[in-house]
Amino acid sequence: MNKSLELFDMTGQTVVITGGGGVLAGVMAETLIGAGAVVSIWGRGRSAPVDTIVTKLREKTGCSSGQVHGVKVDTGDKESVAKALEETVEKAGSPSVLVNGVGGNIGKSSFIDADLDTFRKILDMNILAGLVIPTQVFAEYWMKNESEGTIINLASMASYIPLSGVWAYDAAKAAVMNLTMATAKEFAPHNIRVNAIAPGFFIGYQNKDLLIADEEKGTLTQRGQDIINHTPYGRFGEQSDLAGTTLYLASRKASGFVSGVTIPVDGGYLIHNV
Repeated sequence: MNKSLELFDMTGQTVVITGGGGVLAGVMAETLIGAGAVVSIWGRGRSAPVDTIVTKLREKTGCSSGQVHGVKVDTGDKESVAKALEETVEKAGSPSVLVNGVGGNIGKSSFIDADLDTFRKILDMNILAGLVIPTQVFAEYWMKNESEGTIINLASMASYIPLSGVWAYDAAKAAVMNLTMATAKEFAPHNIRVNAIAPGFFIGYQNKDLLIADEEKGTLTQRGQDIINHTPYGRFGEQSDLAGTTLYLASRKASGFVSGVTIPVDGGYLIHNV
């Protein structure tokens, strides 16, 4: 194999992706399967049954039945995560990479009208289920077994610049970037790397209606047009745009000395100026 290609060869590596039913998690899974990794899709099965997601991945990638499998799990429950890790080890081998893909937002409001119960739910979803609990379980497992580990968190444009009307999501995604740096420092002596990807604006299940007014005509909502106007590349992200960064951060051969960083994949959104 060409030495450059060897940098991104994930053969023999097992990767866990939480929130596996999401659009972005799906393209990350496809990328890592294509690089030779065994991928374990973790999900609650609300938007789609985990088995259905696994079947679609097998069909789309043409991989063997043993290269991808699914686990039903609530990442907001530590006991459930611990059991899911045991199941993954049994079925797919010891994981070396965790992708924390759980997250999302609920609604939009002025600050003074923000519902506090919903606020707490969003924080739980993005911080506890989306990062803290899986990271605790995996880091403890790797330390106990004295093995290397790699964690990839999903940050957001809101990690840097707050988006209007989504207060809890803004706070949660800022916390993701902060905790990425903090855990990277704490885990470094144990050879566990922690990084994050901050996607720009990609069309997914949750934000489609917020950004697209008429899909057939290709017209945008006002918010969608505002985002395009703010993005120097003048378009939304395409799923394939995440592939390279995902593989780079997952591969210890390619990024083994990289930890504590959040990489924007945003078409220049963060460098918008006048």
